Amino acid sequence: MSARARAAAAAVLLFVAVAAGGVAAAAAPRRLIVDTDMDTDDVLALLYVLKHNRSEFDVKAITVNANEWSDAGHAANHLYDILHMMGRDDIAVGVGGDGGISDAGDIHHDVGGYLPLIDQGMSTVGGCRYRQAVPPGRGGRLDIDTNCGERRGFLPQGPRRYRPLRQPTAQRVMSDALAAGPATVLLLGAHTNLALLLMTHPDLARNVERVVVSGGAVRAAGNLFTASAANPAAEFNFFGDPFAAHRVLLRSGGVPVTLVPLDATNTVPVTDEFYAELRRRQGTHEARYAFRSLDAVLARHVRRSGSHNDTGYYMWDSFAAGVAISSMRGGGNEFAELEYMNITVVTSNRPYGVRDGSNPFFDGRATPKFGLEEGGVHSGHVQTGIRDAFCLVSGSNKGRCEDGYTKEVSGPEAVRVHVATTAKPNTDKSSPLDKEFYKNFLEVLNLPENSGRFNISTQFPYYREVLYKPDFRNVSRGKPVIFDMDMSPGDFVSLIYLLKGPRDVIDLKAVLVNGNGWANSASIDIVYDVLHMMGRDDIPVGLGNTTALGNPTLGCKNSYAIPHGSGGFIDSDTLYGLARSLPRSPRRYMSEDLDHPERRQPHAYDVWQTVRKQLGPGEKITVLTSGPLTNLANISLSDMDASSVIERVYVVGGHIRGHEKGNVFTVPSNKYAEFNMFLDPLAAKTVLESSLNITLIPLSVQRKVASFEGVLEALEQRTKHTPESRFVHGLISLLQELQRKQKLYHHMDIFLGEVLGAVYMVQGSDLEPSVEVKPVIIVANTTESTDGQILVRRNSANLLKILHNLNDGVYYNHLANSLANDKQSAVVGSFEEQKAIWSRPQKQFMADIAKDMK
Repeated sequence: MSARARAAAAAVLLFVAVAAGGVAAAAAPRRLIVDTDMDTDDVLALLYVLKHNRSEFDVKAITVNANEWSDAGHAANHLYDILHMMGRDDIAVGVGGDGGISDAGDIHHDVGGYLPLIDQGMSTVGGCRYRQAVPPGRGGRLDIDTNCGERRGFLPQGPRRYRPLRQPTAQRVMSDALAAGPATVLLLGAHTNLALLLMTHPDLARNVERVVVSGGAVRAAGNLFTASAANPAAEFNFFGDPFAAHRVLLRSGGVPVTLVPLDATNTVPVTDEFYAELRRRQGTHEARYAFRSLDAVLARHVRRSGSHNDTGYYMWDSFAAGVAISSMRGGGNEFAELEYMNITVVTSNRPYGVRDGSNPFFDGRATPKFGLEEGGVHSGHVQTGIRDAFCLVSGSNKGRCEDGYTKEVSGPEAVRVHVATTAKPNTDKSSPLDKEFYKNFLEVLNLPENSGRFNISTQFPYYREVLYKPDFRNVSRGKPVIFDMDMSPGDFVSLIYLLKGPRDVIDLKAVLVNGNGWANSASIDIVYDVLHMMGRDDIPVGLGNTTALGNPTLGCKNSYAIPHGSGGFIDSDTLYGLARSLPRSPRRYMSEDLDHPERRQPHAYDVWQTVRKQLGPGEKITVLTSGPLTNLANISLSDMDASSVIERVYVVGGHIRGHEKGNVFTVPSNKYAEFNMFLDPLAAKTVLESSLNITLIPLSVQRKVASFEGVLEALEQRTKHTPESRFVHGLISLLQELQRKQKLYHHMDIFLGEVLGAVYMVQGSDLEPSVEVKPVIIVANTTESTDGQILVRRNSANLLKILHNLNDGVYYNHLANSLANDKQSAVVGSFEEQKAIWSRPQKQFMADIAKDMK
């Protein structure tokens, strides 16, 4: 071959190689990162996205937006279970983080996104300026965290779960995914996580191919149904963090943005026809879960209106996911009409430059934070809440604030954004579905490819739901007891201890749960699981209010003092990662269901009334409280004769002001309050200054029995152990380890002291107690620096019995002996044991147990 021929052949081979490489590159899957607040429409969107062929679209990471419609711990575990069902345990999940932003505007590593950027300081403690628009209870975060009860009733449980100090953070997961290669980012909640990433890693913007945003309202009205009297213009996802949304849309280094606002999603309501088709077409686990989730959310609305067409519920995030998928394919969008608009995001209200105390970016600062322009668009009044007086207009139900408004403008504050304006009609005119996306959504969810592997009932071949209830025939039962708890880790140890108490001494009649303490309301499912483990599915559980006495149902007064991140809500809501090691109870929180009212989660007051009606002649109730006194205060105010059937009240909490400081470590100005009193000062005043026979177990005596070493040594000295003693040992060991490893867990010992209330109520004189009587008053609803304090006043007519001292050695030994006693021990000791039961026929399982015992 001549030199010219060899050169020609080499050129051909080079061309073929380059062409093949180009084809391979073109065929590479498009990478996708999803940021979600895990609302119901987000769940539908995630199922839809996960169904697509991974050779075309590959979800590389999912991060949780933690400052809007869901609570971080519940959202993370919900997401893990969805991914397990779908066979996608490979997808990285990021949530939270404990980093902060300094007063100078320096953004530290791993800011968790629990707070909007305007309120983010150096911790995860903060208020609810924007988030108060989302109801914390029914119809809001409680229903989202539990998916109205469908999450636990349907999804399987896999090996992944939130674990303290091990959970990958939102910032780490998002940055790792973008550093690995170009990706489209789909935002289904507030924009906090992505804004933080772009502000700290602007170099990663080059790998963001496009941002597709679900949210905003350009030419349509806003949808803040709880706050339209102050702000009629904003949409929830943008209102959750307006400044973050402004950063993503206008300051993201030229990254192209596609906006799917209410203008477009208002054209894809959940219609009668779509609902009927979704109900009819449930060929996969994911289609069934989508239907059950949507049906639960719509139940009350449909019955009220008589038609799905009038519910006001739309395919918000799932439609945005469809627009994103179609945009990634290239060419015209299959599902939406789009046009370019010049948009800005309003972050403050005119007049600009007037410092009125509402805007931390400017107020009290010589230099605006983040280098913002003095007198610029960010320098006006920032909405402080849903009833901000500045925003209200006299004589009108439409306010004047525009925080979070996606506004059409011209000039330097505008950015050119591709905006979906309407959903395209169905090309199949014979279909009952009038939108192309409706048809595609149902087709994709029912495809056999990439289907979910199982739900909880098919995950195990012999799955069954069994309620365990004791046989009380021929049993002498002790004094009736109601336990009122706020679901802190110490409260769960107390609950287990009470369930172990001799039944001829105490008869636990009910558990009441505070919704405004150390855990969010959805954590009530952990209570059901502990009762199931201990064979007490007969005990009713009542759920109390989510806000302090005398406060609006929307807000976070005083509860803002509990951290959202490590050592706070994310840990309490998951019982520090251990909740999922408990057996799953058939009972769980269920939202209101008018067809099956017996399934509805009862309110605390309803449970109180039930217990009261069941009292025998001469019987009275002993109440143990370990949390804010909201439930007991509401009972006293609603049932004027309640005191006649309450024999005694043991109150765990409070601190008598003296030389020792209190424990509200997140409010430095309040040096002498204790958390249970601070979280609801008015309830504390109502109860403690009442005529009830009360014994206070204050912080000072709790500290005497708050030794990790004392509890663990006593447990380890027992020669026998029970499932519940092992669980308590594991929980307390974990709290000790966390306290030693990370300063964010410095306060873990406060939960140990809470257990004293249960032990003292049962054992009394055996603990060699010393009790004092003091005249006291409770400071309530004054200022942050004094709320919840208990003061001794000689002229006070209110005399309170106060536990002053006890024998701590006797206490530790008794607690350990009770937990290790095999009487009234766990019926099902763990989720692992439950899995074993569900994996073998009942007869075979019992035979194997008998064999193991030999």
